Amino acid sequence: MGHRAGPRIETDADDEILGEPLLRDEVDDLVAAWRAQRPDLDVEPMQVLSRISRLARHLDIARQGPPFQLTPGALLRATLVTSGTMTNRIDRLAGEGLVRREPDPRDKRGVLVTLTDQGQERVDAALAGLLSRERALLAGLDDGERRHLADLMRILLAPFDAE
Repeated sequence: MGHRAGPRIETDADDEILGEPLLRDEVDDLVAAWRAQRPDLDVEPMQVLSRISRLARHLDIARQGPPFQLTPGALLRATLVTSGTMTNRIDRLAGEGLVRREPDPRDKRGVLVTLTDQGQERVDAALAGLLSRERALLAGLDDGERRHLADLMRILLAPFDAE
């Protein structure tokens, strides 16, 4: 399999025998909890699909382009939080001068949440940090493996995008 970019993680025999990854994330904890509660169910699909879902939530808002505004409902769908949580987040961000609420010209009762210039600067910095962390996350895969993973994910997502 050729040389991999990034740091190598050495495993000892116990890790290989137990089949436990050296890195753990929240999905590992979720899967372990469901296995404990429902050992009768095969929860293995969560290993991939929960990670895709979590990644998508983190990236959705970063994909929104100019004028960098969404309705509160679109924000709810993108982040999968409750309306109360979203209201609190918008209030806090507005209080910090990072977003402002504006009337939605297409819906007299609606509002749009718009990034301010200061908010845009914060998003730009956050995106640069996110991309740096993503590069580090993928550093264990060589170029071919990253392309293969992207191809596999494309196969899973293409039917949804075609709808």
